[in-house]
Amino acid sequence: MFGKLIYLISIVSVLSLVLTTAAEAADPDLVAHWRFDETSGTTAFDASGNGHDGTIMGDPQWVPGKLGGALEFDGSGDYVDCGASPDYEIAVNITIACWIKVDVFDKTWQAIITTSDSSWRVHRSGSSNNIAWGTTGLAPLDLTGTTDVSTGEWFHVAGVYNGTQKLLYINGNLDASSDSTGNITASSVPVYIGENSGATGRFWDGLIDDVRIYKRALTETELLGVMSGGGAEYPLASAPTPPDGEYLEATWVTMSWRAGDFAVSHDLYLSDNFDDVSNGTGDSFRGNQTDTMYIVGFPGFAYPDGLVPGTTYYWRIDEINDTEPNSPWTGDIWSFTIPPKTAYNPDPADGAEFVDPNAVFTWTPGFGAKLHNVYMGTNFDDVNNAAGGAPMGSASYSPGTLESEKVYYWRVDEFDPPFTHKGDVWSFTTPGAVGNPQPANGAVDVQMIATLSWTAADNAASHELYFGSGVDAVGNATTASPEYMGPKALGAESYDPGGLAWDSSYAWRVDEVYPAETIKGLVWSFTTADFILVDDFESYNDIDPPDAASNRIFDKWIDGFGTTDNGALIGNDLPPYAEQSIVHGGAQSMPYLYDNNNKTSEATLTLVYPRDWTAEGVIKLSLWFRGDSANAPERMFIALNGNAAVYHNDPAATQISGWNEWVIDLTEFAGVDLTNVNSVSIGFGTKNSPSPAGGAGTMYFDDARLVQ
Repeated sequence: MFGKLIYLISIVSVLSLVLTTAAEAADPDLVAHWRFDETSGTTAFDASGNGHDGTIMGDPQWVPGKLGGALEFDGSGDYVDCGASPDYEIAVNITIACWIKVDVFDKTWQAIITTSDSSWRVHRSGSSNNIAWGTTGLAPLDLTGTTDVSTGEWFHVAGVYNGTQKLLYINGNLDASSDSTGNITASSVPVYIGENSGATGRFWDGLIDDVRIYKRALTETELLGVMSGGGAEYPLASAPTPPDGEYLEATWVTMSWRAGDFAVSHDLYLSDNFDDVSNGTGDSFRGNQTDTMYIVGFPGFAYPDGLVPGTTYYWRIDEINDTEPNSPWTGDIWSFTIPPKTAYNPDPADGAEFVDPNAVFTWTPGFGAKLHNVYMGTNFDDVNNAAGGAPMGSASYSPGTLESEKVYYWRVDEFDPPFTHKGDVWSFTTPGAVGNPQPANGAVDVQMIATLSWTAADNAASHELYFGSGVDAVGNATTASPEYMGPKALGAESYDPGGLAWDSSYAWRVDEVYPAETIKGLVWSFTTADFILVDDFESYNDIDPPDAASNRIFDKWIDGFGTTDNGALIGNDLPPYAEQSIVHGGAQSMPYLYDNNNKTSEATLTLVYPRDWTAEGVIKLSLWFRGDSANAPERMFIALNGNAAVYHNDPAATQISGWNEWVIDLTEFAGVDLTNVNSVSIGFGTKNSPSPAGGAGTMYFDDARLVQ
């Protein structure tokens, strides 16, 4: 995909040290600031100095947050009552900002911070996974964003109204906007955090940190300072020109930026090598200067011969102030790209399958192109060697109705007088052709035991299979090449390569054999993983026995259902049996209910693969887990082969919220033959030693891997 790339700005926590509490208190527009750093007690103190301390209601938990501490709300009666005040009655020029981390979205319009529905509010948008910035008295009533915030990660949310526009920012990026005028309706009801103060029952389920109210419409740059935990000052360079990720049709450019709020001068790094800019090595350092602009691509400047088409350039500004102890402030890495002279961004994309036979082809013209020559056919060599096509003025082509069950090749040459720039040869298939490769084309993290499979063309008689480590070698291979794996009969659309190498790239091709001809297939590729997968919980389904395709999660992870001494229950009672909302990676995780009242809880997976936990030099087990502060505190353990147990170092691991990686050195599994691991168990409590004082809770697990 081409176009502007949007990068989430990474801000290190050390920035918050630059911007002191005293500086925040000196900001006359900061109405209230609840840091949630108290770690205990029933009061959330207002760091603005304006005395808007909040009272803790229910039993939200003090937990580690995005910036220091945070409050974790359980979705049932937890909130902070920040009282009512005329200070909150802001009609125009307002900013509401905070960090959030969703545990569960289970109520419509779940509240983050509100003055009821009669004034302003930041909350869940209905039953969606997005945030809404609500302002009674303005249209639209609720400005809804587009970012999915239900992923269990931290998101910074900011609602801004400046008198002419409503703006919603997620992680410092504009997520939604609308033209709006007028005044926000005033309300004398209290400000609640984690609940709606007027429409009750909308309790937040998750974490909230660093909540702020400003009686000023903060700019995007000021929000970056707020995100970092400081005031509305920002020490890093920002607002780059050209914008980050821009495609720039020029061989020169004047780069500029907004200086950080404490900068006296600027160290500039620029190169076509990302690592050099990142590390400040090579010739990427271009000098220190006081100006906030820098010219490149002219004689006497960097790249005196001009910027090179088809090249991406990376740059970074470090802000310098020798009187400040935190100087220099290392900037983010930005980029811009000079487009190639050749055509790019084809539609259909290179390697596309089952393209509509009546499709209209398009592409992005090469830099400076005036005319285009299009070549198309079913033979790669013919298309690659074609010449003398009729030039066209538009970047689109209608080839007419294409044949089904074919592999097509096409090429676009760009004419920029007096030069013609030959394009790459792209390929695609039409419906009925060979396709559906597994692993999918471009797949990553493929396991070393993967078997290749595909769907035969509709009328093919047999197949010829090619497999190797190089895309070009496989693409050029013939039946006399070492990449040729031999013929495959119709109905035998699979191939076991016999064990793949760790963290390696592979390519393969299937040619379809017909009575009259053999049609060369597309080249597919994939990359193997740098880990051995124990279980990512993606293979489990909701198909019930006796269907042979049934693969329910609780039929493989054997729990304590039907027993009196094992309190583990795996999966949901009704489909989907695996968890599909609270996940760490992929689309599914394992829900695990434990009940240790006179029991221990243990669920066990019998291993078919991997059994050898020394293969490929692996030395550690990595497992992601997610607890909840509302869970009963219990020990958590992993056991191999039914006996050797290793316990998490936190005796109340069940209460650790959010996704957390547990990494165990395999040598800790004392007495286990790591070359023959036949089972893995996850349990709670002390193995084989139930306690009458045990409690219950719900955990989630994902992405169990062996790593080096």
